[in-house]
Amino acid sequence: MTDEPTREPDLLDRARTPLLTLITRESLDQDYITVAKRGPRDPDAAPRSIGRVGVVAVVALFGVLVTVAGVQTSRNAAATDASRESLIERIEARREALRNAQARVADLRAENTVKEARLLEVNNVHNDVLGDLLALEGQTGFAPVSGEGIEIRLDNPELADENSMIRDSDLALLVNALWEAGAEAVSINNQRIAVVSAIRNVGPVVKINHIGLAPPYTILAIGDRSTLASEALLETASGLAFSSLATQYGFTYTTDNMEEIQIPAAPPQLRRLRSAEQESEQESEEDAGRDRLEGEGTS
Repeated sequence: MTDEPTREPDLLDRARTPLLTLITRESLDQDYITVAKRGPRDPDAAPRSIGRVGVVAVVALFGVLVTVAGVQTSRNAAATDASRESLIERIEARREALRNAQARVADLRAENTVKEARLLEVNNVHNDVLGDLLALEGQTGFAPVSGEGIEIRLDNPELADENSMIRDSDLALLVNALWEAGAEAVSINNQRIAVVSAIRNVGPVVKINHIGLAPPYTILAIGDRSTLASEALLETASGLAFSSLATQYGFTYTTDNMEEIQIPAAPPQLRRLRSAEQESEQESEEDAGRDRLEGEGTS
């Protein structure tokens, strides 16, 4: 009951006190009251504050790390994107290079096919020319040949003197008779009679292809044996002339048919031109054209 009269004057004083003063006073009083209620300061308060600060620091550090990681991740992502684009460009460049290389390979294969066909044509021409060359060499005496034919053994008469010995002209008559009878190749003592061969006397010695020969002479001729036989051979003009000389000077000779005869090639040095010069193909064509024009003008 005693508290009510006391509380009433406090209320009257409070009502009479200006509002600003009241607010200032009561705010200070409330602070004092709060401090008084807390009592003496707790010695553990400082460590707890420090702990809170540590937590805040850790959280802040974690935030910094997260931020740095995010920035680094962003940079790495940019670098990864750039590397990816660079890799794609390199792949496309390699693909383009591969396509170009494949196209080049296709072109080279096509070109190689054309050149192989051309090479085959050239080889065929070469084989034809080589065959013609071998045939021409055989005909002119610069290639070894073999085949059927005849063998003639010719010798001087017994007690022959210089006037009765076999001379180059006698051998030339016999060789001409063989050509007229159809011989395809002729040799005397293993010396092939070529288109440029010469049969000459140097004193008593007969030379063929610049090589001296001595009797008896063995003449080999390849050809049809039926046309090269003695009877057919003597029917030629040269054969009759040789037979007449053989009878006059007493030459001895025998003829045998041979199933297989081998005649060597003429010495290769006979191919060399000593005075003549071989014309080029262009010069030959120009000469042929000039001769054709002269013939037309004459007609």
